[in-house]
Amino acid sequence: MTEPRIAVAVVTMGNRPAEVDALLESVAKQDLAPHRVVVVGNGCPLPEFAERLSLPGKFTGIELDENLGCPGGRNVALERLRAFGDVDVVVELDDDGLLVDADVLRRVRDLYAADDRLGIVGFRIADENGETQQRHVPRVGKSDPMRGGEVTGFLGGGHALSMAMLAETGDWPAQFFFAHEETDLAWRAIDAGWRILYAPELLLQHPKTSPARHAIYYRVNARNRVWLTRRRLPLPLIPVHLGIWVLLTLARTRSAAGLRAWFGGFLEGVRESAGERRPMRWRTVARLTRLGRPPVL
Repeated sequence: MTEPRIAVAVVTMGNRPAEVDALLESVAKQDLAPHRVVVVGNGCPLPEFAERLSLPGKFTGIELDENLGCPGGRNVALERLRAFGDVDVVVELDDDGLLVDADVLRRVRDLYAADDRLGIVGFRIADENGETQQRHVPRVGKSDPMRGGEVTGFLGGGHALSMAMLAETGDWPAQFFFAHEETDLAWRAIDAGWRILYAPELLLQHPKTSPARHAIYYRVNARNRVWLTRRRLPLPLIPVHLGIWVLLTLARTRSAAGLRAWFGGFLEGVRESAGERRPMRWRTVARLTRLGRPPVL
């Protein structure tokens, strides 16, 4: 791919107007102007960002009548970009993130221009003090957040996706609403022969948070993990993966209410349809294992 055209997509629920303003200002200051900017109001109206901030590129605001969740909202942005037909790579950013450096989009363009099988680029997520939480490093165990390279997953808060890859793998799993949607997409990408690169030089500043801050965290985390395995793993690996995570949850969760919600979500994932089943090939299992994260973890 030569000189790929870059778009920026942001999904917001309308409860962080100051943060969205700051994020879009940081997009406007990039030394490579995005070809398009799409902001989706996930069940909320949008203010006139483009007029107030003089955003570069072609701005599109989309207001949805209902909150479709993070993956559903991102799919709306992808659908619009696909209809335009003039974007090769989309950079998706959390609405409370910030691009501190002015060369992020240019670096993304250069990475994709150099590798036509690069599917996903994951950014480094760090708070205002420069600290990266371990859960934001896409490797198992204690890993240096500054060590880049090929990985098996990526962070939803800041990343880039190849539109050519999405045409082959499909978009985000909208029914997940929140939690594990990145893993579902990553496994599909690797199974189709695309590479995922963790590029720590691409920084998204993001407030330090816990995923458990969301009221639905325990339930959807468990439900979506069951759905993920039912959709993507070979049959022999499903009980292994789920068994390991049941034990890890029992060991890590100190809240009785959280455990009740988690097991309720687990049963929901077993009882309800997980959607299309397209299990990965065994050679993909081997590749994930070689990259340091076998799909039972």
